Amino acid sequence: MTARPFAAHPFATLAALTLAALAALAWALCAGSLAATPGEVLTALFDSDGGNMLASVVRELRLPRALACFASGGLLALAGTLMQVLLRNPLADPYILGISGGAAAGALGAAVLGLASPWMDAGALGGALAAMLLVFGLAHGDGSWTQTRLLLTGVIVAAGCGAAIALMLALAPAAQVQSMLFWLMGDASGANRPWPALAVLAVALTVVLPFGRDLNVLARGQLSALALGVDARRLRRGLYLLASLATAVAVTLVGTVGFVGLVVPHLVRLVLGNDQRLLMPAAALAGGALLTVADTLARTALAPQQLPVGVLTVLLGVPVFLFLLARHSR
Repeated sequence: MTARPFAAHPFATLAALTLAALAALAWALCAGSLAATPGEVLTALFDSDGGNMLASVVRELRLPRALACFASGGLLALAGTLMQVLLRNPLADPYILGISGGAAAGALGAAVLGLASPWMDAGALGGALAAMLLVFGLAHGDGSWTQTRLLLTGVIVAAGCGAAIALMLALAPAAQVQSMLFWLMGDASGANRPWPALAVLAVALTVVLPFGRDLNVLARGQLSALALGVDARRLRRGLYLLASLATAVAVTLVGTVGFVGLVVPHLVRLVLGNDQRLLMPAAALAGGALLTVADTLARTALAPQQLPVGVLTVLLGVPVFLFLLARHSR
């Protein structure tokens, strides 16, 4: 078995990931067309006057966007970690149950109707919750949810949402199609209300961490969980719903950003091992840092033009994942 030296020092590892997340947030606040040093950013954040342009840019534009990206990345990575354990499928991610498809259909439906941005956010959240209720309602066949029924139902619902999205793109005015496609690839430019998502991330971690031991047992199979006194059915129900809610909040905030929830848990698992008590907070920190870095690159690499953040997450993560996979052959 491949040694994982970082797993022997969990607190040091979490501290290092916390520092990496803070560094990503600091870079997001400093970088941009109006560049600033860390000292200038601190002055802009804590200056009670706040009347200069830099203070307005940092407080009103960069800080909310950076926090929104961190919260969304953390939620997606945490949801992916839970999905991969609960479904016992290495390809499971936050979007596999059709939640992102429902959010995208709701947001684009509001855009086609010509509604303002707040209504698009409401449409995205409503579509995500509707898709979640549809999937769990249809998957509850013989009185219980099973991994296979959830996966199949989620794939079918996602396919239906994809067809609805394609139809709306085909019927939408040409002037709207580009912005709609940009949102589908991930767009954090309108994410100016990060505090609810940060609260959801904090609550989600607070709820799931006490169940870390039970998740470790459940990862070995349902029979092992039952033999050790873990109520697998109730645990799965609660954590499925929590992961779906986390995905819905993240997609509502920054659009359909792929890759983070699928690969970040694998990256952290390759380095730290499979102890869920360490893996869940570490994945949340790594996912938040990754999405924050990707968004900063997306808005600065070809400034003033902005790139879809979902494309950057793939370009950043794929080489790192392949490198780690080559080093950890098992």
